[in-house]
Amino acid sequence: MKITHLSDLQHIKEKLAAQAALRAAAEAARLAAERKAKAETELFARAAGKVQPLPDKRRALLEKAKPAPIPVQKQLDEQAVMLESISDDFDVATLLDTDDALSFRRPGIGADVTRKLRKGEWTIQREMDLHGLRREEAREALGAFVRDCTRAGLRCVRVIHGKGLGSPGKEPVLKAKVQGWLIQKNEVLAFVQARPTQGGAGALVVLLKPS
Repeated sequence: MKITHLSDLQHIKEKLAAQAALRAAAEAARLAAERKAKAETELFARAAGKVQPLPDKRRALLEKAKPAPIPVQKQLDEQAVMLESISDDFDVATLLDTDDALSFRRPGIGADVTRKLRKGEWTIQREMDLHGLRREEAREALGAFVRDCTRAGLRCVRVIHGKGLGSPGKEPVLKAKVQGWLIQKNEVLAFVQARPTQGGAGALVVLLKPS
């Protein structure tokens, strides 16, 4: 636009100033509205107190996986197994009765106990067959068996170790080992060779402590 007079220039300045004033007023109004809305929100929050948002029913609520419990009892059992470990170097011959059928009874246990075991006066409540197990496997299995039976309150059990007919030289390798392992278990009060109908020389009848 061509300016031909000073009055036109003055008019343009006034128009620009008015537009700037309108913009400033609009901005001030916007800021005032924001402050008012914030104040009202804070006022409501203070009045309502702490609230729990309602679940969105349109979404499935999936529970977070809980951390696995610490197997404290299992750890204690494993520690007990380590403390109760049994050795292969134990001299079993020094603690066995020297009769026709080797037997064992812990000090303080009368000879009548082993006599009753031989006669079958104790009912066999559970048995463990160690056939086919290697020495380390048999030792661990026997230790666990004795421990579990004692916890279950069982008193008389049978351990089948075999007669060694399948071993080199047909020597009962496990037999002596099993006797030595049992003697080292405090839960074992006595044991005798089983009667012929219960396995004979290939098995032992074991009396355990009451739980």
